[in-house]
Amino acid sequence: MSPLDNWHPSTVSDWDDQRRKTRLRETRLGRRGPRLRRTRTVLIRSAGALLILLTLLVRYWVYDVAPERARLALTAPALLPVAPPADERDWDTAVVDLVGLGGLNATDTAAALPALRDLGVVWAIRYDNQGIDSKVIADLVVRAAQMSGVRNIVLVGHSMGGVIALEVGEHIHQDSDRRLSAVLLDCTPVDLNAVRPESRGRGEDMLRWMGWLPGARESRMLRMVVETYARRERIVDVATDPVPGLRADGLREVLVEVATEKVFSQDTASNGLIESQFRAIVGGGAVDNLRALSRADGDKPRPAIVFLRPRDASSDRVVDVEYSHRVLIEQVGGPGGSLLVGMPRGTGHANPKQAPERYNAVVQRQVVPFVERYLDQARDAETAAAPP
Repeated sequence: MSPLDNWHPSTVSDWDDQRRKTRLRETRLGRRGPRLRRTRTVLIRSAGALLILLTLLVRYWVYDVAPERARLALTAPALLPVAPPADERDWDTAVVDLVGLGGLNATDTAAALPALRDLGVVWAIRYDNQGIDSKVIADLVVRAAQMSGVRNIVLVGHSMGGVIALEVGEHIHQDSDRRLSAVLLDCTPVDLNAVRPESRGRGEDMLRWMGWLPGARESRMLRMVVETYARRERIVDVATDPVPGLRADGLREVLVEVATEKVFSQDTASNGLIESQFRAIVGGGAVDNLRALSRADGDKPRPAIVFLRPRDASSDRVVDVEYSHRVLIEQVGGPGGSLLVGMPRGTGHANPKQAPERYNAVVQRQVVPFVERYLDQARDAETAAAPP
């Protein structure tokens, strides 16, 4: 029998091209059951989410990080004049003010302490917003002193600014031809243990963010979040039950305050500067600086060390001033030491601008007479060593 004997027209329809195409469509990827369809949906949604995330990151970099990075590239530390000495005979002494954590320019703080003029001409440091180099600041002060005919230097550091003042002071004391007469420490944490746990935790959190978040050193958005979180007690209403609520008025007030004072103000430290400031505390070098300043260096006598702290230690919610007080006594106090401790009433943490009357009263009654004894001794020694 011939194969053609079994041929029938319906057999051809089983192999037509249209059925082949239909079969290919039915068996293509993504058509084999609900599992593959779900996989395809998840992949498409993930790609969409990734695209949105990349778009946000680009906008974050272009509009938040890049402009601030360009601005900070132009900054540099500066020494700014604040006030002349109260007595013309004190032009040979300069008082240099350094502001604390989160600050950039010490001019306003120094201006709130006119009693410093009783010691000499008053200058203020404006930090470099990209970070802190104590040697650069020391060289800046020494050059200005040499050009102005200043022989004696008194450093004033508020809070963390005191840590920087001690580093700068060691450079001036050991590596320059100028005389470091005194270092005034206002509520300064001598090491990380002196920082109260809550403030220490916020600083450590910021260091972690700086390490893994690109652009964190310049980001104003991150600064807004951190500063707002630091004021959360004014925003969160813990009295509501069972879940804490938000105080709308408090949130609005905090956002305006942070935006005007911490984010868009030209006198506010950048995130990178705050990182450098906090690392100065973490480094724990203040105790070593104190040891170096407790000894004479050649013909230069050791400087006076002054510590200002609230009489009520609990009033300082940032620094454990009693801890710093004990360390200072161990390093530069005791019999024959060079330490003076002033404890004004009604002050908080390094707040001369908020309590200027109390600060100036202590400076006039205690600090100026104490430091002037060191200045007089240095001047007498210089006069005796001068050729006839």
